[in-house]
Amino acid sequence: MDFFDHQDRARRKSGILVLYFLAAVALIVAAVYFAFYFSFVWLQDPSSLTEESLDRLGMRRLWNPRLFAAVAGGTVFVVFCGSLYKIHSLSGGGATVAEMLGGIPISPSTADPDQRKILNVVEEMAIASGTPVPPVYLLDKDKGINAFAAGFSTGDAVIGVTQGCIKLLSRDELQGVMAHEFSHILNGDMRTDIRLIGLLHGILLIGIAGKILLRAFLHSGSTATRRRSRSDKEGGGHIGLILFALALFVVGYIGVFFGRLIKSALSRQREYLADASAVQFTRNPDGIAGALKKIGGWSPGSELRSARAEEAGHIFFGNGLPASFVRVLSTHPPLEDRIRRIDPSFEGKFEEVLPGEAFPDHGKLHPEVARLYAGKGKTPESETPGAGMAASAAALIGMVGAPRPEHVAYAERVKEEIPETLRTAARDAFGARAVVYGLLLDPRKEVRDRQLAALETGADPPVYRTLLGLLPEFERLEPEHRLPLLDISIPGLQNLSPNQFVAFRENIGRLIAADERVDLFEFTLQRVLIRHLEARFKAPKKGTAVYYSLKKLRDECALLLSIVAHAGHGEADEATAAFQGGAEILREQVGGGLPLKARRDCGFEKLRDALDRLATVAPKLKRPLLQACATCAMTDRTITVREGELLRLVADTLDCPMPPLLPGFTA
Repeated sequence: MDFFDHQDRARRKSGILVLYFLAAVALIVAAVYFAFYFSFVWLQDPSSLTEESLDRLGMRRLWNPRLFAAVAGGTVFVVFCGSLYKIHSLSGGGATVAEMLGGIPISPSTADPDQRKILNVVEEMAIASGTPVPPVYLLDKDKGINAFAAGFSTGDAVIGVTQGCIKLLSRDELQGVMAHEFSHILNGDMRTDIRLIGLLHGILLIGIAGKILLRAFLHSGSTATRRRSRSDKEGGGHIGLILFALALFVVGYIGVFFGRLIKSALSRQREYLADASAVQFTRNPDGIAGALKKIGGWSPGSELRSARAEEAGHIFFGNGLPASFVRVLSTHPPLEDRIRRIDPSFEGKFEEVLPGEAFPDHGKLHPEVARLYAGKGKTPESETPGAGMAASAAALIGMVGAPRPEHVAYAERVKEEIPETLRTAARDAFGARAVVYGLLLDPRKEVRDRQLAALETGADPPVYRTLLGLLPEFERLEPEHRLPLLDISIPGLQNLSPNQFVAFRENIGRLIAADERVDLFEFTLQRVLIRHLEARFKAPKKGTAVYYSLKKLRDECALLLSIVAHAGHGEADEATAAFQGGAEILREQVGGGLPLKARRDCGFEKLRDALDRLATVAPKLKRPLLQACATCAMTDRTITVREGELLRLVADTLDCPMPPLLPGFTA
């Protein structure tokens, strides 16, 4: 299944989620109605209500429309408010979910070997996927082996890991688990997960309300008994309140039942798919299978200590809740079944995992991954930086959201090739800013001097001094390593204060404006960086579609394809042929042909506005848009670094994670 099919399935699951939710609410309304009826009518002392009042209220009959309407209205109001409150409280995205579960952010510059190991793996997975490196949160009190991904999109995604996960898993096993979690990030599962947490909170709130009321009524009833100041009628009414609160508390467990049933219906098959994606991603089935086997052999398994585990258990790698005796209620497939799908030879016996066994990050390529990188007898060192990359549009679109083992190998190799001082600096809040400033420095001395002068007055002094120390390293940085280095820097930049972020953004603008022109890399860096950092300092955008047809965006489509055509083809005839190839892909969507715009009419300000509007197209339009751009770039079956950066920009805007284009890749 490709990225776009999986996205469609995720959206359909969101619709199914709403239907399940409404069905659960309907059953809970019925349960609350019966609880109210039997608590205040059927079990009441006959002397507490007169025959006349019962007849007037129609409460001698089990079905009473007026009573049902009142109870249903109150129940729906509570559920709706509870869900609305929870959805709003989670609007901060992945970081909010991680903090709700007790996660502590791991510093990108940490020296702890276990934490460094997981950060290295996450960096490699992100570079291989073509996404910014997500922050990593540690559930430091959980000894179980577990992990999760949370967020609305790649822009605000986070990874969470338990202490048991980073302590007990080897590097290959961690890579398998992270590949599983990145599958959820890439395929849009996270958005459904957060919606599920919000909706189910409203159902669970009925039980929470019953628990609170039961405590309150029992306390007040005890006080009333001691004072003996209640009338018989009041006492009977008080018993009814206690019974009703107790009934609500029981109904709360009905909510838990339906909550688990809904999560099970949506999550189980998805976990199988994520396991399979992890194997395809790493081509190392022993990694994820080994992690699952360790869960079976470790006494705490994958259980979580968080009080919020019931709400968010479905987002985790392993079942974080105590095993249910009803298997259909489990949010995850049975552990043995997951392992056998990866390793058919598994006999169902788990070897005991002992505490204290350490698996350090040796920083070495997995042998299979190293072989894949070399491919066709080539070694990574034999490739010429910036060389053309043969590919086809169909092959490229097939890789969106579905990175291959070659991409993992490429990511590991890129990290080795980027100067270590730059990698280290990129993981620190001060150093990350210096790295971004360094990426924007112009090779021409007169322009660079103006840029450094602007930073000397506008940047924090420690950042400026760090940049000066890194200048020689930027001269060794290959062009194709610029965006991976930018991705590595994003977690460190997310630690900026709001005021520091504003100053940082202004300094970026000054550096770009120093030569009074904007080039493609500067535009790409600014847009990608600011887009993903704003998710940290503002509520992340929910990705609401505005345009369901490209006919109203003909001019934007023509501008985008024109820029892609001019970027990779210097000759007018070549640019025209490339443009026509891309325009043909969109002919049906835009309602006819598109005009090629002259190079002088393809400014970056116009491109920025066009991308802002194209970012709001309906999901079904993203595939043809991206395919048209890829076709335009690949007319000559060669992609330069410049074209690759532009395609990454378009894919990032459409929230379609595109793995890096590999030297020597052929369709």
